[in-house]
This record gives sequence, C-alpha cells and structure tokens, in this order.
Amino acid sequence: MAAKPLRIDVDEYMTMALAATPPELHPFFESFRTLHSRKLWHQLTLKLFEFFDHPLSRPYRVDVFDKFVRDFEGRLNQLRLVEMGVKVSKELDNPAVHLAFLTDLLSRVNTEKSPEAHVLLLATLAHAKLLYGDLEGTKTDIDGAWKILDELSGVDSMVNAAYYGVAADYYKAKAEYAPYYKNSLLYLACIDLAKDLTEEERLVRAHDLGLSAFLGETIYNFGELLMHPILDALDNTPHEWIKKLLFTFNEGNIGKFEALAPLFPKEPILQENYPFLRQKICLMALIESVFKRGAYDRTMSFQTIAAETRLPLDEVEHLVMKALSLKLIRGSIDQVDQKAHMTWVQPRVLSTEQIGLLAQRLGGWGEKLHKVEERIAPEVLVNG
Repeated sequence: MAAKPLRIDVDEYMTMALAATPPELHPFFESFRTLHSRKLWHQLTLKLFEFFDHPLSRPYRVDVFDKFVRDFEGRLNQLRLVEMGVKVSKELDNPAVHLAFLTDLLSRVNTEKSPEAHVLLLATLAHAKLLYGDLEGTKTDIDGAWKILDELSGVDSMVNAAYYGVAADYYKAKAEYAPYYKNSLLYLACIDLAKDLTEEERLVRAHDLGLSAFLGETIYNFGELLMHPILDALDNTPHEWIKKLLFTFNEGNIGKFEALAPLFPKEPILQENYPFLRQKICLMALIESVFKRGAYDRTMSFQTIAAETRLPLDEVEHLVMKALSLKLIRGSIDQVDQKAHMTWVQPRVLSTEQIGLLAQRLGGWGEKLHKVEERIAPEVLVNG
C-alpha cells in the first residue's frame, strides 16, 4: 500500500521558502503557488524540473521534494515523480540517508500501476548500493528490476538506460566480462553519447568495453562494438592501440596481434591473460578462415589450419574441438585423414572489408548462375 501523502499548508511553506531562498529562485516559488492552487499538475511538474535543474536550487532540492512535492505526489505521473526523486537524491551524501530516501520513495510507488517508475527506482537503489559496496543488495535489486522490465514493452529509454547502466557497472565490479559487454552495449543504445556522457566517461566506457571483448570467454564477434561510435573516444589517446587490437582480433590477424603484443604490459590484465588471448586470436583466425571460404570449400587439412593459425600441427585438433564446443563452427573431425569439415560458421556482424569480400563472393555466385542460364537457355527454347 502506498503511504498517505503528507498534508501541508502550501501558502505557509511558500512564505517560508521565499524568505529562505535567493531572489533568483523566487519566481519558481510564485509559480509553484499558482500552479498548485489551480491544480495544474503537469505544468507544475515541468516547473519543478526546471527548478531542480537550476544550479542555485541545490541546497533546497531535498526540502522542496520532501515538504512540497510530497503533498501532491499521488497526482503526478509516477515515472516523472521518481525521475524527480532520483535527481534530488543525488544531493544526499550520507549513505544511510541516501538509501533511506530512495527506499521510502519506493514504498510509495505502486508497482502495478507504475511498473516503469518502480524499475527506475530499483535501478537507482541498486546503483547506490553498488557505490556503497553492497554487491549482494545490488544484485537483489537488479534481479527485481529485471523481473518487471522483462514483462514490459515500449519502455522509456531512460528506464532501460538506468537498468542496463547499473547492470553493466555491477558486472564490471565482479569482473564478469561477457555480461558487462552485453549490458554496456545495451546501455549505450539507450542514451545520447554526446549529451549523456562526458568525454572522460566515453573514454572509460570504450576502454572497458575493449578489455571485456578481449577477456570475455564467449565473445568472438566484435563487429557490433567496432561499428559503435563509442570507440572514437579512444582516438588520439594513449589507449588508441586497444582500438587497433579490436580490429586485429575481428580480422583474426595473428601477425598484427604479435606486433601489438609488446604493448600488453600497459594493461596488466591483458598481460596476465596472454595465453587465453593467444588461443582466442587463433580461434578468430580459424573462424575468419572458414568464413572466407565458399560453402563448397570448407574441408580443411590440419596442415592448412596450422599454417593459418600459426599453431603446431599437434595442437590443431584441440583448437578445432574448442571451436566446436564454443559453437563457433559446426562440423566434424577426421582424425585418420587429419581433416576438419566445417558445415557452418557463427553469423557475424561484418566490418566494411568483410562486407566487400562477401559482395565479391556474391558477384562470383551471380556470374556462375548466369553461365548456367546461358547453357540451359537453348535447351529450354527447343523443348518449349
């Protein structure tokens, strides 16, 4: 049950507010008084957001929310109310007070009537708990938010951003690279990079996405990240080589990988995981090799695979088995003849160069169809 709204004497509160605030804010309070008396709740909501965005309002935001907005919060759009509360809560530095403020607001929001508002508030609570080191509490709130969000359609992008943003931050704290990668890209899809992230935040996000792509045990297609403008944040910075390394992995280019390997000590976590990264680039090289071949030419000898992945011949079978177990390819291994027959390769988000290669193959296929058509056309005319 939502808590009953507090009843206040609005005229008395406005008189006190006008006496306690700088003159620059007085027009807001006069508008609040007028709009409240006329019960123009939508217009009052817009004016409140304008007030909370004013730099001089910072010392008064919590007071206005607790002592004025609380009086009529049930009449407001609940998502806008929660959005307002989230903004105000940022002024509370004390962890206990901050969490108590958000938890109390959560108790006043009706989940069934306003599921989006509930998700936004749970995500905000989860983020606050993460900042204060409560990982278990963070996970509980993330899971609770997802149960509601998963059932919704047409969700406000702000709500999605709040959920995917805190989920990504949680998995970053847990060093779980693949979930971080997935949730971080979903978060970026919900925001405006230029407006919602600072230059420094864009750089950190691009850096973290790059590392998670390298270290994620199930991530073998970097195409979605490579086409994302977030990577531009790495240009002309000391981390620019990470962008080059991402393209290198996507190409499965072992030569370029070895050329960039001396830079790994700049990111100790990459240096520590060098054996895994070496195996990953070999798998990427195998995927790329299969992808480049036509459907009629996907039986490869172990010798060919060894040459293209720069592995000793006796390690090729293990590599192919690894690719099969990760479902990067489908096929079979002929241990007697030392060959691997691939019937399928994982669908990929293609780079511009890979699209060009595919276009060439389609062009070749079209030419073959044309030759077949020319050959059978006379027979069709005769029979006709």
